[in-house]
Amino acid sequence: MPFEDRIGEAIRSTGDGFVPQDSRALVDGALNSGRRRLARRRAATVTGSVVALAAVGLGGAWASGLVGGSSGSRGSGGTAASVAAPPKPTLPDKVSVSAEQMIKNLIAQLPQGRTSDERGEGTDGPHDKYPTPNASVVFDDGKGKGSVGISLRMIDPTSQSATEYVTCPSRAIADYDHCTAEVLPDGSRFAFLQTYEYPDHREDTKDWRATLVTPKGVLIDASEYNAPAEKGAQTTRVDPPLTGAQMKALVTAEVWKKTMAGAKIPGREPVRRGEPSGASMQRELVASLPKALKVVDQGNQGGYAFAVVDDGKGRSLVGINVQPGMGDVPLHGSVTTLPNGTRVSEEQRPGEKGGAGVVWWTVDTIRQNELRVVISAFNTGNQNAPATRATPALTMAQLKGIALDPKWEKLS
Repeated sequence: MPFEDRIGEAIRSTGDGFVPQDSRALVDGALNSGRRRLARRRAATVTGSVVALAAVGLGGAWASGLVGGSSGSRGSGGTAASVAAPPKPTLPDKVSVSAEQMIKNLIAQLPQGRTSDERGEGTDGPHDKYPTPNASVVFDDGKGKGSVGISLRMIDPTSQSATEYVTCPSRAIADYDHCTAEVLPDGSRFAFLQTYEYPDHREDTKDWRATLVTPKGVLIDASEYNAPAEKGAQTTRVDPPLTGAQMKALVTAEVWKKTMAGAKIPGREPVRRGEPSGASMQRELVASLPKALKVVDQGNQGGYAFAVVDDGKGRSLVGINVQPGMGDVPLHGSVTTLPNGTRVSEEQRPGEKGGAGVVWWTVDTIRQNELRVVISAFNTGNQNAPATRATPALTMAQLKGIALDPKWEKLS
């Protein structure tokens, strides 16, 4: 499957957990520059709220679905491990591993139990330009079946993307039971996230993910579920089969580093000309908020910044994207054109991530120089949680004023 199509598949499969396909604002704003072209191409049909795919803390792995059900893998029966390409993958020229060996290595790291539906992909089988060694099995320790999978990839360990893979997301933009991140003695960075396949808990499927980035750029991502498959299967146990300690042992096993030994680290991620940093957007967003609002949380990731504010009447999430070169993206809702040529869209609509009573207000602007500034506000501090107030803490006029502020052009 071509690289861009694999990214598209990842967005579609992740959509159930993050944003429905009919959402309309900035999927691409929260994606890294390596996926910008695809996101722009599909902006008119596959888009989401400013916050939608910004929930990438643990991020890259969680949002891009590095592990969990894909085609193209080979093995005996069952559901294949799903592997979506992370940012800037590299062909492991000096790596040679078969699908069978990947499956064998995965099973060797598991505790006592039975496996079935073994699937895998190595560097020797049919694949696209960027093979991703991976394996998955259905594992049963006698307490119920659960899907367990692992994927290997190379990444620039100094990149922002690498950092996001092993960073716990803010609870303002993601719901989860537990997350921990640490630096190991050898300099590797590790994160373990306990969350759900669906943030709104429409099904009881739990998704536990362990991710490791080594100093040499090996990205090892493992995922497990308390069901035989990621989606569409009944849960068979309360929790996935491996404990957090066992998941950590799985991704830190030396066999994976040996498998990828000799693979080249990708080149540094290109900096998109004119694109402001998340930190600068965060700083300016907070500075733009009405003084009466108390900022109780804030952060930024991958071209996106957010703040959770409270005026004493309940928390409200506010998020912003600032993107250059977006002049070809259509706007939705009520669209007007200002005398200076700036197109402005204003929308007020129900929230779409499961929180009861949530409303979502958005102002989307595109200047003549093709700079796009989108700002959204919600009547909750977390889209997955119920509304905490009747309306967002900012009015549409205030959101419009922030979006049209000339300072965003200076940042870019």
